[in-house]
Amino acid sequence: MANTQGNHRLIGTVVPVGALRGERTLGVGEFPDLVEFAQWCVKMGVGLIQLLPVNDTGYESSPYSALTAFALHPLYLRIGDLPEAASYTQDLEEISRRFEKKERFPYGEILRAKMDLLRKIYAAHKTEIGERAKPKGPLGKWIDTNPWVKEYAVYRRLKEKNGEKSWKDWASHRTVTAKDIEALWGNEPYREEHLFWAWIQEALDTQFSRAAAALAEAGILLEGDLPILMNEDSCDVWAHPEYFRRDLSAGAPPDMYSPDGQNWGFPIYDWEAQAKDDYAWWRQRLKTAEKYYQAYRIDHVLGFFRIWASPHGDNSSILGRYIPAVPVELQDLTGLGFDKPRIRWISQPHLPSGEVWNALREGIRESNDAAAEAERVFSQALDRIGQEELWLFKDTIRGEKDIEALGLHPAARSYLLWAWHNRIFLEYEKGRFAPVWFYRNSRGYASLSEEERRSLEELLEKKRVDSEKIWEKQGEKLLKVLIASSPMLPCAEDLGAVPGCVPRVLTKLNILGLRVVRWFRDWNAEGQPYIPFEEYPELSVCTLAVHDSSTVREWWDREVDQQHFCGFIGEPSLPKIYNPGTAKILLHKAAAAASRFRVFQIQDLLHLSPKWYAPDSGSERINVPGTANDFNWTYRLPAPISELSRDKDLLNAVQKLGSVKPKLGKKSKESP
Repeated sequence: MANTQGNHRLIGTVVPVGALRGERTLGVGEFPDLVEFAQWCVKMGVGLIQLLPVNDTGYESSPYSALTAFALHPLYLRIGDLPEAASYTQDLEEISRRFEKKERFPYGEILRAKMDLLRKIYAAHKTEIGERAKPKGPLGKWIDTNPWVKEYAVYRRLKEKNGEKSWKDWASHRTVTAKDIEALWGNEPYREEHLFWAWIQEALDTQFSRAAAALAEAGILLEGDLPILMNEDSCDVWAHPEYFRRDLSAGAPPDMYSPDGQNWGFPIYDWEAQAKDDYAWWRQRLKTAEKYYQAYRIDHVLGFFRIWASPHGDNSSILGRYIPAVPVELQDLTGLGFDKPRIRWISQPHLPSGEVWNALREGIRESNDAAAEAERVFSQALDRIGQEELWLFKDTIRGEKDIEALGLHPAARSYLLWAWHNRIFLEYEKGRFAPVWFYRNSRGYASLSEEERRSLEELLEKKRVDSEKIWEKQGEKLLKVLIASSPMLPCAEDLGAVPGCVPRVLTKLNILGLRVVRWFRDWNAEGQPYIPFEEYPELSVCTLAVHDSSTVREWWDREVDQQHFCGFIGEPSLPKIYNPGTAKILLHKAAAAASRFRVFQIQDLLHLSPKWYAPDSGSERINVPGTANDFNWTYRLPAPISELSRDKDLLNAVQKLGSVKPKLGKKSKESP
């Protein structure tokens, strides 16, 4: 779908499809509800609607953990609109009674209820659906124009057959070729099951396409979200292993919020392999997305430049490294005067006997128990260096998971994990080293002379500078592929430890970056001041909150230094407890940013009216990172769209955001 409004300043809102509550919603938002939501947005002067990812994630509620980059989520299908569902009114009403009054939608329960009903409908109409699937039938033609559905249908059938287990644990077909998948698709005994999944996807595509067309007709810019990575347990990794490196796990390095870093458990891309067919998988992904969207959010755009990857045997990302990167070679270290024993000293953890004993005595009360545990540690995890009171990890210990698998006492496990990270370098290939994130805290670094530290730091800085040249070249190359593949407007999520090459490339390619007000600060200056709104780059999206953060209300009440922020916005006397007046001031300040798009979570817009405040602000969040529960990703609007749209105070308050004039500074045309 071509972009027609991407060059205009717009007020936008972010909403998960599942959060919508339309006239015919069955406990969870569905694609047709977007039309009703868009009509309300038009009245409010909201010109952009940004969605969270909508691909099928199976029974995993996170939209960023997809089973497929192409198939849509059956959760968002309006079953009542299917021609085959005309006689199932009672079933639909039963689902509605069970779930419609829930404050948050019970993801697994609703999905099972909808899938059970779809199975029931399909069983009664499989003959006519089979006729539609013949080569000249409408479903058959749809399959021909969406060939990815064959892989998806075969994968979904096998996944169900194997009790929803990861494909790595299937009884058979763990490894397949394109010919194998085609043969399975064409196998007559499986035809009905495969067509079940294709039938659902055709219906989802039809409903989403119609909704997207209605939004475009109404003048709404619809922005999708394309997660950069794929779940290892996905159709794409299963069917196209050549595109992925499963020996490494993507994530983010340690920071003030995550001292162990983030290990997402997703494989990284093999860009060299993808280049061989001119990035066909990514091109197809964008072509599929542009059927619905006029703009798209590039999730974790930093990953196109370089990705933080950890060994597959680790749960944390403390021993991660950037890929690609210029390595520290063996000759670099020998050139600094390090001989073989000292290279081992700085690249492998060394554990003194006394330190091991002290850690166990402090963590285990009974001395006999501590002694017994020490025996297990020394025999199962460590090898002694000659006759020294110094130990190395056994060769069988290759990562954190191996340490945890030993089943040791928590005190022993905790100490060994700490010791495992205690090194300057990780030798990830023979003779190739990467600096550990916390290398300056290591035993090896403390033992270096001042001259050795200076030489080592100079070497690492040179490697960083050389690596950034590689990152810039790769990022520009890959992002050019995306831009050339689709007319959609690209918007980048460029949060985290951002190297200088990223904003340069985004500006060069006219890609909008993301500016989250609470994090857009000069972190190196005294007092870490907020960046003035007039200095936001025009090529950016300004927002006060994102799906992984608290809402503006919760941030104000529980997190922010109110005095500091009030000084920044020039409002010294805002109330300590968030209210519509505070919301108006904060949202108006952000609406005046020089950014092209000023986008607010739907919860934050609702707080412009006193009617829609939940008793607990934390209950209005979409996701709490680092937690796994039934709460995350199940947010619903506090009332049906029809009821919300009758709130004139809210309507007027949001309308006024669109009339806020921007403040433009000298730096607003540039990415900082």
